[in-house]
Amino acid sequence: MASFVYRPGKSRRGTWQAKIKRVGWPQQTATFDTRVQAEAWARQIEGEMDRGVFQSRAEAEQTTLADALDRYRREVLPGKRSQRQVETLIRQISADKIGKLSLAACTSSAVADYRDRRLKKGAAAQTAKHDLSLLSRVFNLAAKEWGIALPFGNPVSQVKMPRIANARDRRLVDDEETSLQASAEIYGGEIGPIITWAIETAMRRGEIAAMRWEWLDRQAHVLAIPKEVTKTGAARKVPLSTKALAVLDGLPRQIDGRVWNMRPDSITQAFERVCKAAGIEGLTFHDLRHEATSRFFEQGFNLMEVASITGHKTLSMLKRYTHTCVVPSLPSPHFTMSRRYGMQPYIRTFDEAYASVPDGIR
Repeated sequence: MASFVYRPGKSRRGTWQAKIKRVGWPQQTATFDTRVQAEAWARQIEGEMDRGVFQSRAEAEQTTLADALDRYRREVLPGKRSQRQVETLIRQISADKIGKLSLAACTSSAVADYRDRRLKKGAAAQTAKHDLSLLSRVFNLAAKEWGIALPFGNPVSQVKMPRIANARDRRLVDDEETSLQASAEIYGGEIGPIITWAIETAMRRGEIAAMRWEWLDRQAHVLAIPKEVTKTGAARKVPLSTKALAVLDGLPRQIDGRVWNMRPDSITQAFERVCKAAGIEGLTFHDLRHEATSRFFEQGFNLMEVASITGHKTLSMLKRYTHTCVVPSLPSPHFTMSRRYGMQPYIRTFDEAYASVPDGIR
């Protein structure tokens, strides 16, 4: 049975407290500005108790989204890869007005409004999608493992994800590579060698920044990337060209074992400045991975070889990164992988090669 008590206010009008006591259920209490609001709340709660579906919203009402994100950062994030990037997303969302909402107040419309504001501020669709994916993980964790009853369930599941544009097809054209390297040399530091390394190996930015000297097998011309560093969570070995080895030979050895001093975000920042100084537009550091992957095909590597080098888990994903039309039938002068493993290195087009692969491993 619900009871209602009016509480006079000192400097403003009073409030109405609604209290529900029922055998077999925890006591529920809430405060409202008007008796009408209090009665409406009581009817809803008692109706849910009658149907046996009531779940206390107290913790969801007392926990803000920023609080939940901070708990995720403390309890879950330490065991994840790419912690720095996720911490940046957590700060971004927590600082937004949606971070001040309680979990109970985070409706699908509130999430959709956050998505739209992010996009209007210039965030890429992929960035906004990363934000929503993080929110979805936090809401699921709150409901399934933290025991917080969400009145609207996971609101992200009811929101449309930002539409991602077609895969980028940006490659280095004309004399852009020469201009890029010249600008990087003037800029100084490690960005020049890192650019060369990225083009030669197709390694991701985070993998490059995490490189250590003990990964290198100089005699075998191979760099072994541990699973803890890769995006897919699978270790892989990257064969090194003579040009890639020359990059390493020109670097000083550091006491801590790291190959590079630059962090992932520092690499991006330096690359953007180098591109601006060189007058190159529309090129991102990740495009160098596209460029390297395409060059592997142009040099005569087959699908399985390229997948083993780049770390793509499915062969169909390679089509996003490869933009060649015709691939020469001569193997690369820098690599011997095809001959070493007896693989067929002669490919005419990506589509022909993809069509020849069995469906089960595409």
